[in-house]
Amino acid sequence: MSLVPEVSAIIPTWNRRELVLHAVRSVLAQTHRVDEIIVVDDGSTDGTADALHAEFGDRVAIVRQGNAGVSAARNRGMALARGRYLALLDSDDEWLPEKTARQVAFLEAHPNFGMVLCDVERIDAERRTIDFLGRRAILPEDGWVLDRVLLNPALAPVSAMFRREVFADVGGFDESLRTAEDLDFHLRVARRWPIGVVDAPLARAIRGHDGLSALASTYDDYTRVIERAVAEAVGIVDDQVRMRALAMAYLRNARGRLFANRWREAWHWRGKALRTSNAPEVRADAREVTRLVVRRAVSRLLGRGRR
Repeated sequence: MSLVPEVSAIIPTWNRRELVLHAVRSVLAQTHRVDEIIVVDDGSTDGTADALHAEFGDRVAIVRQGNAGVSAARNRGMALARGRYLALLDSDDEWLPEKTARQVAFLEAHPNFGMVLCDVERIDAERRTIDFLGRRAILPEDGWVLDRVLLNPALAPVSAMFRREVFADVGGFDESLRTAEDLDFHLRVARRWPIGVVDAPLARAIRGHDGLSALASTYDDYTRVIERAVAEAVGIVDDQVRMRALAMAYLRNARGRLFANRWREAWHWRGKALRTSNAPEVRADAREVTRLVVRRAVSRLLGRGRR
């Protein structure tokens, strides 16, 4: 092992013994060697650490801590990492063999860029393809992309590789957020560093099981993240774009309330969105929310009438 690793892989895990073994194997299968693999065992009780040690020995650094959540585990791993480049991998995801090679090559060719992303193949628990998360649809050009990220801050951590200077500059994941911590991290990086894309699926992420990515959404966390990012983007991003991003976040919150059958709250967030921006896409989404709220209200009244 070199004295200063080029790439450090950080893998948080909690009671995912079989899945994390698969994740580590995908790192060891890279065509471009990963010299440092750090697994942060966040209070597992299923023998995760023993299984890792039995299969991989000293090829994997196992860090054990009391259960503190995925953000704390990622942050612990990044703080311990020594590599020039840091790459994230949740224990229920995997890297495809060329991921490290192609992302390192991008960062080497773009020394002023802080982070590079890739497309992600989303799969089910049986590892059958569901769909693809294509980054170019969201980030059509490389560089300063905060305006684009504000409008769609989606980030699959498995897709990211970034310089250790980025972690030193923007910090890690916000441990006060129960959800949306990955979106918050993406926005903070985009505000201070250029971001690029390798336009190819280089990772797989499992959907539709009890993984980290399948936790119930917290729409208040999402709104809080966007409100903070919009405020911090004053003077950096055009005001109309900032307000449109904020309004779209409010409409996302409205749809979340509808899914929870809290249609009065949905109506509140719809109104807040329309007061924030009059952009055509905001008005169109608000009309859809209006239609759904009216349908729920009528259905509720009819149900009472039958009783």
